[in-house]
Parts: sequence; C-alpha cells; structure tokens
Amino acid sequence: MVNDLIARGFSGAIRALTGARALWEGCGPSADRRVYFGNHASHGDFVMIWSALPFGLRRRVRPVAGADYWNRSRLRRYLIHRVFNGVLIEREPAQRSEDPMVTLCNAVDGDASLILFPEGTRNTGDGLLPFKSGIYHLARQRPELEFVPVWLDNLHRVMPKGRLLPLPLLCTARFGAPMRLVPGEDKQGFLDRTRASLLALSGSDAGDVATPEDPA
Repeated sequence: MVNDLIARGFSGAIRALTGARALWEGCGPSADRRVYFGNHASHGDFVMIWSALPFGLRRRVRPVAGADYWNRSRLRRYLIHRVFNGVLIEREPAQRSEDPMVTLCNAVDGDASLILFPEGTRNTGDGLLPFKSGIYHLARQRPELEFVPVWLDNLHRVMPKGRLLPLPLLCTARFGAPMRLVPGEDKQGFLDRTRASLLALSGSDAGDVATPEDPA
C-alpha cells in the first residue's frame, strides 16, 4: 500500500511539473507483453513513460536500469525495487553474476513488459546515439514481443544532467506502432529499423490521439 502511494506520488509529481501527456499515435495501451523503448536524456525518462501508462498496467511494466546507479544508496534501492519494480542490469562485465539477457528474458517470462533505452547512456545532444545490440538480442530470444517506440519531448530540459531541481516545462510521450523482429532480419537491419521508428516520432505532429486522463 505504501509503495503504491509513493508510486502514485511520483506519477502525480511528474505530471504536475511537466504537464505530461501521452499521445498514442501508432497503438493504444495493451496488457500484451511489450518492450517500450525510448530516447534517453535524463533519469526521469522511465518515470515519464511509466506514468503515461494506465494505472492498471503500471505494476506489470518494469523499467530496465543500471545496477551501478540504483544500488548506490538505500533510497535508490528502495525506489527501484519496491516502488518501480525495476530490472537491474550490471553494466560492467566484471560485476555480473548473471547474463543481462537472461535477466531480461526471465522478467518477460514472468509476464512483465519492459521499459528500456537502447542508446545505453544519456544523450545530452539532439537526435539519437547509435543503438546498442541488446534490443536485437532480446527480440531474437523472444520474437513474440512487441517493441513500441516512445519519443519523449522536452524531458532533457526539465531534468538536465547535474541539475537538482526540475524546470516546469511541457513534456509529451509519443507512442508509435508496435514492431516485431522479422524472420531472417539481421542485427543491423533491426537496429536501423527500430532507431528509424523512434526518430520518426520526434518530428510527428499529425494524427495525435491522446488517451483520456488516468488518475495518478
């Protein structure tokens, strides 16, 4: 109960600070297992995507995050494990006790959807960094998964790197059409296609369909 209240508090706070709205341009909310992949500019990115989902889906959607950052303090560990139910990945090979792909597959096999950022690190510039190969390997291991691009507008200005207090700016999460790995598609082809689908959302302003307001 307490964890759910804190989670609702985070959702309400990000909506109040950013005027956050979800635009479902290529699909609607679904209980099907999905991987929501987005552009990465701040530590608030996964909270923005998570908050854009209907309340009933949030507990089944788990953000993928770096263990080195989130295990750094008791508060961070509490938030990522108890509030957001995150999936932590050891980014340094020497620190790993389990293959990251096994960790991700175990999460989706447990009927979870995921939120991940294929750039692998925060991008402080415009556009997108090249995608890391993990998203392809997950698609190859679990080809039944839907991969949904989510472009986050303005969030890098709300929570720029090094800033302690957020700036109150309007932000939008644009959800694109689901994708799957095509039989026979190679790694570079899938990475190029997923990256292009995300970039296409960055300049899209036609056919926006906003979901009804959902209680935080």
